[in-house]
Amino acid sequence: MLASLLACTTQTTETAETTQTNETASTAAVNVSLKDASQNTILKQYLLLKDALVLSDATKTQEAAKTLQQSLAASKEFETSQAAADSIAKTNDLAQQRKTFTNLSNQLISVFRKAAVAKGAFYVQFCPMANEGDGGYWLAQEEEVRNPYYGDEMLNCGEVKEKIK
Repeated sequence: MLASLLACTTQTTETAETTQTNETASTAAVNVSLKDASQNTILKQYLLLKDALVLSDATKTQEAAKTLQQSLAASKEFETSQAAADSIAKTNDLAQQRKTFTNLSNQLISVFRKAAVAKGAFYVQFCPMANEGDGGYWLAQEEEVRNPYYGDEMLNCGEVKEKIK
């Protein structure tokens, strides 16, 4: 536990550069593309949701979750993920959104591990401190860790566990 805490310790003082990086993270172009159009749309929407959590913006997170939930509802492959996205969309409580994001991420990771990538790559990342030390996974299009479970509190806490290409 102590090793995890030390590995995830970051400065709590946010610099202008970090703020600018965080703000542009949610608007960055998606550099990965999946062969299946439905999966591609869902992955892009998931990444926007993840980026809203990185920014610790509960309202943007709700909006992104609502859009994602609608796309998930249109695909039988993602039936189990709809409830998690809907739950995130229905609350403005950032802590609850992040807790539910764990379930959503785990479900989507299992589907996207089998997806056919048309271009680029994406990453399965993990934070050992998330969920009160139980840890939490998420998908990211960039290799650099941007933690959706803690945002700017521990922005770089975590590691890349897998590259999907």
